[in-house]
Amino acid sequence: MNSVYDVMQLLKRFGIYVYTKDRLADLEMMEEEVRELHRMQMIEAKEFQIALLLLRQEQNKYKQ
Repeated sequence: MNSVYDVMQLLKRFGIYVYTKDRLADLEMMEEEVRELHRMQMIEAKEFQIALLLLRQEQNKYKQ
């Protein structure tokens, strides 16, 4: 995983599509979905960590 697009593809594998026309809200919702997938043990810890890192980096770009 190298980008937010890759995180979106990860979510898509589970039938999760996030688009609200608000990029920051999308990123926050994707983070919640990734957390839920990890909690349910549907993704590995490494995928979880990388996805969170990418989403938070992108969120920081929009918050500045």
